[in-house]
Amino acid sequence: MGLLMTASSKRSAALSGIVSAPGDKSISHRALIFGALAEGVTTITGLLEGADILATGQAMRSFGADVDKQKDGSWKVTGCGAQGFTSPKGAVNCGNAGTGVRLIMGAASGFALKAKFTGDASLSARPMGRVLDPLSEMGITYSAKAGDRLPVTLTSQGKLTPLDYTPPHASAQVKSAILLAGLGADGVTTVTEPTLSRDHTENMLKAFGADVSVKAIGRGQKVSVTGPVTLKATDVTVPGDPSSAAFLIVAALITPGSELTIKNVMMNPTRVGLFETLTEMGGYLRADNFRTSGGEIIADIEVKHSKLHGVTVPPERAPSMIDEYPILAMAAAYAVGTTTMRGIAEMRVKESDRISATVAILKANRVDTTEYEDGFSVKGGTVEGGGMVETHHDHRIAMSALILGLNANNPISIDDSAMIATSFPTFFELMKTIGANISGATIK
Repeated sequence: MGLLMTASSKRSAALSGIVSAPGDKSISHRALIFGALAEGVTTITGLLEGADILATGQAMRSFGADVDKQKDGSWKVTGCGAQGFTSPKGAVNCGNAGTGVRLIMGAASGFALKAKFTGDASLSARPMGRVLDPLSEMGITYSAKAGDRLPVTLTSQGKLTPLDYTPPHASAQVKSAILLAGLGADGVTTVTEPTLSRDHTENMLKAFGADVSVKAIGRGQKVSVTGPVTLKATDVTVPGDPSSAAFLIVAALITPGSELTIKNVMMNPTRVGLFETLTEMGGYLRADNFRTSGGEIIADIEVKHSKLHGVTVPPERAPSMIDEYPILAMAAAYAVGTTTMRGIAEMRVKESDRISATVAILKANRVDTTEYEDGFSVKGGTVEGGGMVETHHDHRIAMSALILGLNANNPISIDDSAMIATSFPTFFELMKTIGANISGATIK
């Protein structure tokens, strides 16, 4: 085991400032992958330079694309175009990136190649069957560790069979992998979602010239792509990540006297469930200066300290905020009454078992919480703090615990902060800028 970078937080004075959230992780992954598939040169502005994204960039190089950072901070991707991806010389190491590995498996499936996918300990514990099963129906073969876990060796002859697939759970990663594979299939590939998941892949495929059709069905949708098709390069401006902005927003809501403005936050309807929930809890959030960038709506969000109250979060809201439940639970710890979050069993197969890990944060800091198989409830008010939190190599668990400490009676510590760089490399610097009392990384 390597060295652990501990960190801690304690009660802070009012937070203030005008800041920007880091680039959106979902858009950054897709921009690199789509650019690598496309004919021509794609310029990406505002790319999140976290460890997960850099791993995806390196993966695209291994399949034959040129990926280079420019002096002005932008990135240029020279795609493989009609000749397509080729077999990598060595293993494709996706680090901690669940989105990266699943989307890349889909993208690679459309070409005649063989590739071995690896990742860190956390990613290697995550199941890949939800993507590999439908890809197998389209014509790929694979070998994997028990439970369809990494390392996975994927072999494709190219020219896949189109698929009409209904995933058992709404998952943007599964949908995206199938649609990307569909680019190399001869005919129409369709994914039917009973409930909506993030639609970044559909939006970006259209921008890159693919024939994509989206048809509403009840509370869900049917998404189809017609292949074979070679994407055409287009420039991408990456908006601010709402999942990262969430930590700044909750920090301001729970810290007395705080007023904060977060600029350039993506407001895609499939990503704003947390903002809706915090508003229902009594939080002051105001979005203005709406505009469009790269097919995505963005806005500036003003947030002020608020007296929060408990709510029951509708399970159908889960797809629009699945990554935000840990930080929502931290807000719930300061809310009067009980906040109940159910229908979120998918959280158990994220970077960690996020249901158990979130409950453990709260219990370690003497917050009354109840764990269920598919979620948890939090009885809030004040937070005693004083706990040492085990992060399980999960960036969102680490940041959530540090935010919880900003108004706690006693400091809260985490056992490791190194993985925060996977999604929010400027976290410690930005929190210090707005006045948060967080002491970063000491080696243990």
